[in-house]
Amino acid sequence: MRAARLHEYTDDMAHALTIDEVDRPTVEASDDVIVEVEGAGWCQTDNHIVEGMWREYVPQELPLTLGHENAGTVVEVGSEVNTVSVGDSVICHPVMTCGTCRPCRQGEDMYCEDVRFPGLTHDGGFAEFLHTNERAVIPLPGGVDTTDIAPHADAGITAYHATKKAVRELNPGDTAVVIGVGGLGHIGLQCLDAMSAADIVALDVKESARDLAEELGARHTVDPATEDVASVIADLTDEVGARQVVDFVGRDETTALAPDIVAAGGDHHIVGYGGHIHEPAQALVDGEFSYKGTLVGRYTELQELVALVDRGMVELRTSRYDLDEINTVAERLEHGEIEGRAVLTP
Repeated sequence: MRAARLHEYTDDMAHALTIDEVDRPTVEASDDVIVEVEGAGWCQTDNHIVEGMWREYVPQELPLTLGHENAGTVVEVGSEVNTVSVGDSVICHPVMTCGTCRPCRQGEDMYCEDVRFPGLTHDGGFAEFLHTNERAVIPLPGGVDTTDIAPHADAGITAYHATKKAVRELNPGDTAVVIGVGGLGHIGLQCLDAMSAADIVALDVKESARDLAEELGARHTVDPATEDVASVIADLTDEVGARQVVDFVGRDETTALAPDIVAAGGDHHIVGYGGHIHEPAQALVDGEFSYKGTLVGRYTELQELVALVDRGMVELRTSRYDLDEINTVAERLEHGEIEGRAVLTP
């Protein structure tokens, strides 16, 4: 089968991956599931994998087939699989988990002590077929397009996981700030709007992104390139600040906003990454606010997100590309030229 493979780490996205012929995966264990990939989302994390950013955090062996946002049709199952059958349409949770370690038994999929992460530690879905397991696959409702929904396997569930944590701390009338209304942010904004009665303020340097934010439910938008964000948030909240901030950018300039815009006792959720946090300890003590990281989400949260999608409450903006165009996608995303999410159709 054809697969897009990373052979060496590079900053040159125009030549990041090569299309190779590799063996088609087959069932080896009783809980294995083989999926014919009909949609595989390209993520900013894929750019970071290409750059080698992840090799200090997880074991990686090159060459590696990337692609961790996958959906398609089941074509083969192991002998003990009973939740899906051949022919079922599924979306794949990003990780394959063991189900028996303590974190798994607590429902914390991402903390599995024997986790396997297709596209990051094992071959992923930028290929015609994907090897996964029964614990990772979620059957899709009839009528849901497997290509369009694929990015929800990571972008969607990550945005949902972050906003669900924020929603727990939001009361009607509170202010929530969304930083970055791009591929993840436009999903997170809709989740906030669907799950809370907070006033949503969206920050983005692009006018088109701010327009999209208003269309998707933001009450106010701010251009951080031309406006004083802290002053605007202070005016909108009667000097109280935002109860929750969900940062889909995660650069130095966005994490630095927290002491000036987060309300006392509030949270600044870090979803996007690449930057750093450089704040005096006294700033956190004085405001008693917290920075909180976000790493994808639980299997059950992907089920919940699929339910929101099925009800028309969360819309995903996507553009489709052939597998041969994968380096073009990587390069365009690197330069911020893709609106919403890019989906490869192997």
